Amino acid sequence: MSGPAASREAVRLLSLEEESRLFLRLRATLVWETIRSMVVGSRLRLSLVVILSGLFWAALYGLFVEAFSFLEALHADVISLLFNAFFSSLMVMLVFSTGILLYGGMYRSPEARLLLTLPVRAETVFAHKFREAMWFASWGFVLLGSPMLVAYGVVREAGWPYYALVLPFMIAFVTIPAAIGGICCLTLVAWLPRLRLHALSIAVAGICLLAIWLGWSLVAQPRADAMSAVWFERTFARLAITEQKLFPSWWLSSGLLEAARTQPDGRTSLAGLSEAVKFLSLLLANSLLLHVLAGWMARVAYRKGYSHLAGEVPARRRRRAGLVDRALIGSDAAVGRPLRLLLVKDLRLFRRDIAQWSQFLIFFGLLGLYFFNLRSFNYHNAYASMIGFLNLAVVGLILSTFTTRFIYPMISLEGRRFWILGLLPVHRDQIVWSKFLFSFLGGIVPCAGLVLLSDSMLGLPGRLIALHEYCCLLLCLGLSGIAVGLGARMPELRESSPSKISSGFGGTLCLVLSSLFIMVVVVVAAIPTHLFLLARTLGPTVIAPDGLLAWAGGPMGASASLVVVTVAGLAATAVPLAMGLKAFRRLEA
Repeated sequence: MSGPAASREAVRLLSLEEESRLFLRLRATLVWETIRSMVVGSRLRLSLVVILSGLFWAALYGLFVEAFSFLEALHADVISLLFNAFFSSLMVMLVFSTGILLYGGMYRSPEARLLLTLPVRAETVFAHKFREAMWFASWGFVLLGSPMLVAYGVVREAGWPYYALVLPFMIAFVTIPAAIGGICCLTLVAWLPRLRLHALSIAVAGICLLAIWLGWSLVAQPRADAMSAVWFERTFARLAITEQKLFPSWWLSSGLLEAARTQPDGRTSLAGLSEAVKFLSLLLANSLLLHVLAGWMARVAYRKGYSHLAGEVPARRRRRAGLVDRALIGSDAAVGRPLRLLLVKDLRLFRRDIAQWSQFLIFFGLLGLYFFNLRSFNYHNAYASMIGFLNLAVVGLILSTFTTRFIYPMISLEGRRFWILGLLPVHRDQIVWSKFLFSFLGGIVPCAGLVLLSDSMLGLPGRLIALHEYCCLLLCLGLSGIAVGLGARMPELRESSPSKISSGFGGTLCLVLSSLFIMVVVVVAAIPTHLFLLARTLGPTVIAPDGLLAWAGGPMGASASLVVVTVAGLAATAVPLAMGLKAFRRLEA
């Protein structure tokens, strides 16, 4: 064959199915090479991560088993409401997380710039980046949600079909908010630049009105004793908004509840299993439909949005430094000036990266609304103390996700510019210390403020508030030390994607160690308070006055727990930093 026909055959474009298979092979090759390199070159590290992750999973499983057993005995109907509230909140978070990750992967990454120069369809590139963003956004849900769902099945004594349907339910569910986040991302980038000011004004006004409405509704309502009939009625009324039958979260929770239903003789209910399969089919149908709509939107809007974003002309006016920047730069003290300049650089990069500050505001904003909501009820001292420590753990876990996602990759992201830093009159230790100070100062303000808000709404005494604030200080120090120290000890200088860095071996190890550190601090600090309140409530009939439990709940036990918490916090701060500094000094660019 020769002539025009041969030329047409030589430049034949791939079909949509062939492009999809090609990108699937690319993704499978990347995953396989990542796993192979970890197994061949980092067996000890991989084993450590697997063991620590297993311990973390087992600890969560034990906590959920106890919680579901308590709720089953107290009020069984509350479990469906809690499932709906949990999955609906998760659905909203997945929409934002996937949209933000897709924005970074599709519009800001060098890989997307390269893929758009190839003769491939826009929807194929979107599907490739969508799978990556959906995994990075939902792997935490799989790690934290699987022990909860398994524990519920064990408590309800569900049959094997329930456990077989858990994973398909989770995959079908996470695809729906991920596709919605992708559609929103494509739409906003393609058409928002023309309406940026108006959209921002409307969003700010809507947030202000929502905050005013929430504040008024919370202040105007009378308070109720915890665990009373009125408390349950108001709790059910508040959570009833999540039981909308049009929400995918309701389909997921209803399907799981039906799959766990059993007959009086203990066998799996066939009627419940049939209903569960129907809910799974509903989730699958909607996830596939939204995936098709997202692909169509990518074909229409992806290249258009990328062109608009790349063609924007930056403002020519001179940007004025912020108040914090001027305070750090304008100091006359020569000592520590390189460290202050490095802090200013990291602060400016944080402000310019929408993926960082948007997730920071979303998660801590939602947590602040939850803490403000605590004042709606009166709590007994024991319940208030327990909820206060649980809120402290939640604040620490959210901070650990941010230190793992954004702080841990910071030194690795300096890889391409490492030769520039090596030429500057800056000691390498100052680079590491600047990351640590940036993480600690950026985390202590919102975390300490949220803990103070939580304790104030719960009406805790000043002694407990001071203890919680001290634990919060130690958590910020330890989590920053773990993230920065491990990031300097195991940098990935050839990787440019912070999502891939944080989801690798080092990022997983950082998250697991951070979670274990939080559990140690919170549990050790809570034991004396819990035993003291238990002894005061139940009296010496349960706890002997001269026994070990009485000693642990007394002043000596509180002092011992404070010493253990302090040692754990200082060790979590100093040991990883020392290892990271030693490795970073010997690092070759």
